[in-house]
Amino acid sequence: MAGVTTHAGNVVLEIQGAGKRFGERQALDGLDLSLHPSEVFALLGPNGAGKTTTVNLILGFLKADAGTVRVCGVDAGADPVGARRHVAYIPEQVALYPGLSGVENLRYFTTLAGLNLSKGTARTLLAEAGLAETAYERPADSYSKGMRQKVGIAVALASRARLLLLDEPTSGLDPSAAADFSTTVRAAAERGTAILMATHDLYRVREMAGRVGVLSRGRIVEEIDPRTLDHVGLERLYIERLAGSAA
Repeated sequence: MAGVTTHAGNVVLEIQGAGKRFGERQALDGLDLSLHPSEVFALLGPNGAGKTTTVNLILGFLKADAGTVRVCGVDAGADPVGARRHVAYIPEQVALYPGLSGVENLRYFTTLAGLNLSKGTARTLLAEAGLAETAYERPADSYSKGMRQKVGIAVALASRARLLLLDEPTSGLDPSAAADFSTTVRAAAERGTAILMATHDLYRVREMAGRVGVLSRGRIVEEIDPRTLDHVGLERLYIERLAGSAA
């Protein structure tokens, strides 16, 4: 089954009419988006569509010129620190301390969040994130991108984040690693985490997402249930919507 679409519980992320301009460029133009527990939403669009701006608004690194962005009811523009308490962010390239092992990196980063994990708990979280046991004590400079991402997900699990933000999570992964990461994302959603994935990977969104929003020129021009289309149909619809929004 592609994606988990349970709607029980409160809204985790609610974006209403968000607008953001940089000089003459309108990066976001009335963006609306809501996300519930256990949902995986893929924000699909080309470079410059507004994906990174959306992520930065959610994290409170930017403030919307119009509209609101709320995480678990907290206004990310008015109280960015409060909003970020509910969010775990995994960038395209996860940075770990190369000389530390996976366990040591996890314990260090969770200490920064005020947590004190035992070594056993850290190993359990890495297992839940899908990292192979043989990698727990290896230095992180031997890790692939997919392995580093799993340490990032373990940090998110430890912090009990309600919202997980993934920025181009499958970029640079080989097919096997991408499929493995899809399994990890679905498992996190099944635990109740809401997941927003900013990507341009048409093929993996069918495996991971229950909802797909086609983002063009700062607004969602189409929302798709990816399970209703095969890869070819999804690609065709995506191209048509981008062409239509540019007309």
